[in-house]
Amino acid sequence: MNAKLEKALIRLNNILPLKQRQDECGEQIKELHQQVLRSFVDRGRMLTRQEMEQHVSDLEDAIKVLQERDMVVFSEDGNPVGAYPFTTEAREHTVRVNGHQVYAMCALDALAVSPMFGVETQIASRCRVTGEPVNIRQSGKTILNREEASEIHFGIIWGAANTDACCADSLCLEMTYLRDSKIAQRWLAQDPDNREAFTLQEAVEFGALFFVPLMS
Repeated sequence: MNAKLEKALIRLNNILPLKQRQDECGEQIKELHQQVLRSFVDRGRMLTRQEMEQHVSDLEDAIKVLQERDMVVFSEDGNPVGAYPFTTEAREHTVRVNGHQVYAMCALDALAVSPMFGVETQIASRCRVTGEPVNIRQSGKTILNREEASEIHFGIIWGAANTDACCADSLCLEMTYLRDSKIAQRWLAQDPDNREAFTLQEAVEFGALFFVPLMS
């Protein structure tokens, strides 16, 4: 891991320490969290409350823990709608996986799915600056369509993190793709103190470092 990725990983873990929070839960809740994540790949959807109930002895307590720790995102009426890196909300980053189309919370999350589960994925998104389509085919940490996707960059606005809102509704909305290095540099120049850009391969490594440990 290079110094840039190490620093970014520490920074993201300070904002959203998912692995730490998972490890602090009891074994039942940790297992439930992992099953919630697997459901998006295996079923193409979120586990229902009834399905979640099969993994814990006290579902309401488990839901309270997962919600308070921002490990699973719930709607205002109490229904589960996502778990990083996945969401049921129609966002700009779609991931084709195991015959299903699912949505990712953000651009980094989309890149994490393939290494998390050891499956091939196809990401469809767009450049935040130009609006041009972004297509990435991935197997683990390998980009399969490198000729097409090699110039893509990943950008994050660190200043979007908000302690008064869950990460899904704050920082995730400002983690996105940029068409190429020139667009990335122009985007960075608008707010260099709060923005950071990564090459696509750096972003794949970043996403894997953050998310893969959740499945162990």
